[in-house]
Amino acid sequence: MPKTVDIVCTAGDCELDMFELHYTYDMPAEVGIEDFQCPYCGSSDSLTEAGV
Repeated sequence: MPKTVDIVCTAGDCELDMFELHYTYDMPAEVGIEDFQCPYCGSSDSLTEAGV
């Protein structure tokens, strides 16, 4: 089963608490959090995995 990752946005002006990434079997192994943007503020360099 593909992994699911809880993501938080650490941008100071972003109000998004947390969201979840659901990977698919088709995604290349090298795809990581850095390849995504916050759906609320659009930042791509402030995303981190929750609890890490």
